Amino acid sequence: MAELTAHETTRLDELRANHPVLTELGARFSDAGHEIALVGGPVRDALLGRAVTDLDFTTSASPEQIEAIVEGWADTTWDVGRAFGTIGVRKGAEMLEITTYRADEYDPESRKPVVAFGTNLSDDLARRDFTVNAMAVRLPDLEFVDVHGGLDDLADRTLRTPIGPDVSFGDDPLRMMRAARFVGQLGFLCAPDVTEAMVAMADRIEIVSAERVRDELNKLLLSDHPVQGLRVLVDTGLAERVLPELPALQLERDEHHRHKDVYEHSLTVLEQAIELEHRLDERPDLTIRLAALLHDIGKPRTRRFTGDGQVTFHHHDVVGAKLARKRMRALRYPNEITDDVSTLVELHLRFHGYGSGEWTDSAVRRYVRDAGPLLERLHILTRADSTTRNQRKALRLQRTYDDLETRIAQLEAQEELQSIRPDLDGNRIMEVLGIGPGREVGEAYRFLLDLRMDRGPLPEDQAIEALRAWWAAR
Repeated sequence: MAELTAHETTRLDELRANHPVLTELGARFSDAGHEIALVGGPVRDALLGRAVTDLDFTTSASPEQIEAIVEGWADTTWDVGRAFGTIGVRKGAEMLEITTYRADEYDPESRKPVVAFGTNLSDDLARRDFTVNAMAVRLPDLEFVDVHGGLDDLADRTLRTPIGPDVSFGDDPLRMMRAARFVGQLGFLCAPDVTEAMVAMADRIEIVSAERVRDELNKLLLSDHPVQGLRVLVDTGLAERVLPELPALQLERDEHHRHKDVYEHSLTVLEQAIELEHRLDERPDLTIRLAALLHDIGKPRTRRFTGDGQVTFHHHDVVGAKLARKRMRALRYPNEITDDVSTLVELHLRFHGYGSGEWTDSAVRRYVRDAGPLLERLHILTRADSTTRNQRKALRLQRTYDDLETRIAQLEAQEELQSIRPDLDGNRIMEVLGIGPGREVGEAYRFLLDLRMDRGPLPEDQAIEALRAWWAAR
């Protein structure tokens, strides 16, 4: 087994200095005659020089004994994980999870373990997902424990399993999704036997709940390099089970190569959208990343070859929006983010009608109105969707979109585009026309809204005159 370098030892010392609870908690458990160790992600991240936030511990103490040991020291405890041996603790700003040594067994038809408590740290570490997460630091003395070669794999940036990958993934298939996530999050590579097991066992992911799959997919998408992790999902066949629309983008190229590789294009759009996230207040942004990844998923359904050998994808924006909504519902995404992503997918081609600036002010207003609060994300998606290698064409598209954004800003200076309302509200419409609530009021409202889009804000007397003329003609 590899020895800690002086630099790595320093990082563990810094970890203890930055988190005094490690020393305090270690002393309390030691005084009570129990072992406790920091384990998993916090140890890995500390050795990598990454920020450590949540602290996970494993101990010889039972849940009841854990509660007794932290009583009077912890600010708050919670036991929602008691059935799995976990007690949550808050001490100041620190959030801790302390779990009794585990030696679980798994039902082959379910990823839920038959909970069994273990008796020692080594057995507990053997049930971890990857060797880089199976390192521990015994407290309070900061004794480093690495029985599965995690330190070597950390140096090699390699994902291996403490036990055979077929056994590990058979026990918990979600670990295959987690492997892809760590590729994107940490920049690691899967060991060959890990990849082979993922290919052979990809169908096992189907026993995992949609919510758990979604959560892992989100973590991957929000990582620093999600494209590399997504490639793992596609190459191993996992994506075919959890996000089949992604591998479906690998369309067979026509012999004259008259259309782009839609799969590679989509991954590039995702990368370019991430580069533009600085335009948003909060980042990383799950909505724009999902929209960028899924924006062209309507193309396989709409691909047609014309008589002259050209390829078309008519209405792939509308079809793609429906497919995005269907997939996101299957993965149990919240309604709000589902609506936002499908709207962006449906609008992502709208800009191409702008030409070289031919849109009227009315068309610009409609663009803003239809995007609503998603306007900034639509700007990002539209700009990211340019992946042409023709520099002149790319520059032309960029300058044209710059022009559109300038026009939007100018119109916004004249009026609040994103909250456009007709010049008369429903009550005033009923008063002017002498009608009560009903379908006609809605029709009149839409007429006035279109009028506002076409001509901008009008004085009340002109709006009333136009409304009466419309009503008479009707």
